[in-house]
Amino acid sequence: MIGFPIALVFANGFEWYAHKYILHGTPRKGQPRYSPVPKSMKSHWTHHKLVRKTDYIDEAYAEGLSHWRTRNEATSLLALTAVTSLALPIAPFFTLGTYYAAGRYFYVHRRSHLEPEWGRKRIPWHYDHHMNTNQDANWCVTRPWFDYIMGTRIVANPEIAETNPLGIRLPGMVEKPLNRLAERFLPMRTISE
Repeated sequence: MIGFPIALVFANGFEWYAHKYILHGTPRKGQPRYSPVPKSMKSHWTHHKLVRKTDYIDEAYAEGLSHWRTRNEATSLLALTAVTSLALPIAPFFTLGTYYAAGRYFYVHRRSHLEPEWGRKRIPWHYDHHMNTNQDANWCVTRPWFDYIMGTRIVANPEIAETNPLGIRLPGMVEKPLNRLAERFLPMRTISE
Protein backbone atom coordinates (compact mmCIF):
# COMPACT_ATOMS: atom_id res chain seq x y z
CA MET A 1 0.00 0.00 0.00
CA ILE A 2 2.97 2.32 0.47
CA GLY A 3 3.27 2.27 -3.31
CA PHE A 4 0.30 4.61 -3.71
CA PRO A 5 1.79 7.63 -1.88
CA ILE A 6 5.18 6.88 -3.46
CA ALA A 7 3.46 7.07 -6.86
CA LEU A 8 1.97 10.46 -5.99
CA VAL A 9 5.39 11.86 -5.11
CA PHE A 10 6.93 10.23 -8.19
CA ALA A 11 4.16 11.63 -10.42
CA ASN A 12 4.62 15.14 -9.02
CA GLY A 13 8.35 14.95 -9.65
CA PHE A 14 7.76 13.71 -13.17
CA GLU A 15 5.15 16.44 -13.71
CA TRP A 16 7.76 19.04 -12.70
CA TYR A 17 10.46 17.50 -14.91
CA ALA A 18 8.25 16.96 -17.98
CA HIS A 19 6.75 20.44 -17.77
CA LYS A 20 10.16 22.07 -17.51
CA TYR A 21 12.18 20.02 -20.00
CA ILE A 22 9.66 18.48 -22.41
CA LEU A 23 6.80 20.98 -22.58
CA HIS A 24 8.87 24.17 -22.27
CA GLY A 25 12.03 22.77 -23.75
CA THR A 26 15.61 23.53 -22.86
CA PRO A 27 16.83 26.98 -23.97
CA ARG A 28 19.85 26.90 -26.28
CA LYS A 29 21.98 29.91 -27.10
CA GLY A 30 21.25 31.16 -30.62
CA GLN A 31 18.81 28.29 -31.34
CA PRO A 32 15.20 27.39 -30.59
CA ARG A 33 14.46 25.53 -27.39
CA TYR A 34 15.05 21.79 -27.51
CA SER A 35 12.46 19.20 -26.50
CA PRO A 36 12.69 15.46 -27.07
CA VAL A 37 8.97 15.64 -27.93
CA PRO A 38 8.62 18.69 -30.22
CA LYS A 39 4.88 18.15 -30.86
CA SER A 40 4.16 18.38 -27.12
CA MET A 41 6.32 21.50 -26.80
CA LYS A 42 4.51 23.14 -29.73
CA SER A 43 1.14 22.26 -28.19
CA HIS A 44 2.20 23.65 -24.83
CA TRP A 45 3.55 26.96 -26.17
CA THR A 46 0.31 27.41 -28.14
CA HIS A 47 -1.54 26.85 -24.85
CA HIS A 48 0.66 29.44 -23.11
CA LYS A 49 0.12 32.11 -25.76
CA LEU A 50 -3.62 31.55 -25.76
CA VAL A 51 -4.16 31.73 -22.00
CA ARG A 52 -2.14 34.95 -21.78
CA LYS A 53 -4.55 36.54 -24.28
CA THR A 54 -7.74 35.11 -22.76
CA ASP A 55 -7.09 35.73 -19.06
CA TYR A 56 -6.21 32.08 -18.31
CA ILE A 57 -9.02 30.46 -20.34
CA ASP A 58 -8.28 27.70 -22.87
CA GLU A 59 -11.45 26.77 -24.74
CA ALA A 60 -9.69 23.81 -26.38
CA TYR A 61 -10.56 21.84 -23.25
CA ALA A 62 -14.27 22.55 -23.83
CA GLU A 63 -13.98 20.88 -27.25
CA GLY A 64 -12.74 17.70 -25.61
CA LEU A 65 -10.68 15.17 -27.50
CA SER A 66 -11.72 16.60 -30.86
CA HIS A 67 -9.18 19.40 -30.29
CA TRP A 68 -5.61 18.37 -31.16
CA ARG A 69 -4.02 19.94 -28.07
CA THR A 70 -6.43 18.25 -25.64
CA ARG A 71 -5.99 14.97 -27.50
CA ASN A 72 -2.19 15.37 -27.36
CA GLU A 73 -2.29 15.90 -23.58
CA ALA A 74 -4.61 12.93 -23.00
CA THR A 75 -2.55 10.69 -25.29
CA SER A 76 0.66 11.64 -23.47
CA LEU A 77 -0.90 10.80 -20.11
CA LEU A 78 -2.17 7.46 -21.42
CA ALA A 79 1.28 6.64 -22.80
CA LEU A 80 2.84 7.38 -19.41
CA THR A 81 0.34 5.17 -17.61
CA ALA A 82 0.99 2.42 -20.17
CA VAL A 83 4.66 2.53 -19.16
CA THR A 84 3.86 2.42 -15.44
CA SER A 85 1.50 -0.50 -16.12
CA LEU A 86 4.60 -2.63 -16.61
CA ALA A 87 5.08 -2.42 -12.83
CA LEU A 88 1.54 -3.70 -12.11
CA PRO A 89 2.51 -7.31 -11.25
CA ILE A 90 5.15 -6.27 -8.71
CA ALA A 91 3.85 -2.86 -7.57
CA PRO A 92 0.07 -2.74 -7.98
CA PHE A 93 -0.51 0.17 -5.60
CA PHE A 94 2.24 2.21 -7.25
CA THR A 95 0.68 1.55 -10.65
CA LEU A 96 -2.79 2.50 -9.40
CA GLY A 97 -1.29 5.65 -7.90
CA THR A 98 0.11 6.66 -11.29
CA TYR A 99 -3.31 6.09 -12.88
CA TYR A 100 -4.90 8.29 -10.24
CA ALA A 101 -2.20 10.97 -10.69
CA ALA A 102 -2.63 11.04 -14.47
CA GLY A 103 -6.43 11.32 -14.18
CA ARG A 104 -6.15 14.01 -11.54
CA TYR A 105 -3.65 15.96 -13.65
CA PHE A 106 -6.00 15.99 -16.63
CA TYR A 107 -9.03 16.93 -14.49
CA VAL A 108 -7.28 19.71 -12.53
CA HIS A 109 -5.50 21.23 -15.54
CA ARG A 110 -8.61 21.13 -17.72
CA ARG A 111 -10.93 22.54 -15.06
CA SER A 112 -8.53 25.33 -14.12
CA HIS A 113 -8.46 26.60 -17.72
CA LEU A 114 -12.22 26.30 -18.19
CA GLU A 115 -13.03 27.89 -14.82
CA PRO A 116 -10.25 30.46 -14.25
CA GLU A 117 -11.50 31.61 -10.87
CA TRP A 118 -11.47 28.01 -9.63
CA GLY A 119 -7.93 27.60 -10.97
CA ARG A 120 -6.76 30.84 -9.41
CA LYS A 121 -8.07 29.77 -5.99
CA ARG A 122 -7.34 26.03 -6.07
CA ILE A 123 -4.00 25.87 -7.90
CA PRO A 124 -2.49 29.37 -7.58
CA TRP A 125 0.98 27.99 -8.37
CA HIS A 126 -0.20 27.06 -11.87
CA TYR A 127 -2.04 30.35 -12.26
CA ASP A 128 1.27 32.06 -11.42
CA HIS A 129 3.01 29.89 -14.00
CA HIS A 130 0.82 31.28 -16.77
CA MET A 131 -0.02 34.79 -15.62
CA ASN A 132 3.25 35.74 -13.92
CA THR A 133 5.94 37.72 -15.74
CA ASN A 134 8.25 34.68 -15.43
CA GLN A 135 6.72 31.67 -17.16
CA ASP A 136 9.87 29.63 -16.57
CA ALA A 137 8.94 28.84 -12.97
CA ASN A 138 6.11 27.17 -11.06
CA TRP A 139 6.26 23.93 -13.06
CA CYS A 140 3.84 21.84 -11.01
CA VAL A 141 0.14 21.66 -11.85
CA THR A 142 -1.58 19.36 -9.35
CA ARG A 143 0.43 20.19 -6.21
CA PRO A 144 3.42 22.53 -5.74
CA TRP A 145 5.60 19.93 -4.01
CA PHE A 146 8.53 19.75 -6.41
CA ASP A 147 8.47 23.49 -7.03
CA TYR A 148 9.21 23.91 -3.33
CA ILE A 149 11.80 21.12 -3.31
CA MET A 150 13.58 22.44 -6.41
CA GLY A 151 13.26 26.11 -5.46
CA THR A 152 11.15 27.02 -8.49
CA ARG A 153 8.02 28.21 -6.68
CA ILE A 154 7.77 31.94 -7.27
CA VAL A 155 4.74 33.57 -5.67
CA ALA A 156 3.44 36.47 -7.73
CA ASN A 157 0.58 37.45 -5.43
CA PRO A 158 0.80 36.40 -1.77
CA GLU A 159 -2.92 37.12 -1.31
CA ILE A 160 -3.92 34.19 -3.54
CA ALA A 161 -0.96 31.87 -2.84
CA GLU A 162 -1.34 28.48 -1.19
CA THR A 163 -1.02 28.59 2.59
CA ASN A 164 1.49 25.72 2.81
CA PRO A 165 3.95 23.90 0.52
CA LEU A 166 1.70 20.85 0.25
CA GLY A 167 -0.99 22.91 -1.48
CA ILE A 168 -3.62 21.17 0.66
CA ARG A 169 -5.99 22.70 3.19
CA LEU A 170 -4.72 21.73 6.63
CA PRO A 171 -5.75 22.52 10.20
CA GLY A 172 -3.76 25.37 11.74
CA MET A 173 -2.12 23.10 14.33
CA VAL A 174 -0.58 21.07 11.47
CA GLU A 175 0.00 23.90 9.01
CA LYS A 176 1.96 26.22 11.30
CA PRO A 177 4.76 23.76 12.16
CA LEU A 178 4.83 22.55 8.55
CA ASN A 179 5.31 26.12 7.33
CA ARG A 180 8.09 26.74 9.86
CA LEU A 181 9.91 23.65 8.57
CA ALA A 182 9.34 24.69 4.97
CA GLU A 183 10.65 28.21 5.58
CA ARG A 184 13.75 26.72 7.11
CA PHE A 185 14.51 24.04 4.50
CA LEU A 186 12.68 24.82 1.26
CA PRO A 187 13.44 27.82 -0.92
CA MET A 188 10.57 29.96 -2.19
CA ARG A 189 10.59 33.41 -3.65
CA THR A 190 8.01 36.15 -3.84
CA ILE A 191 8.05 38.68 -6.66
CA SER A 192 8.24 42.15 -5.17
CA GLU A 193 5.51 44.38 -6.48
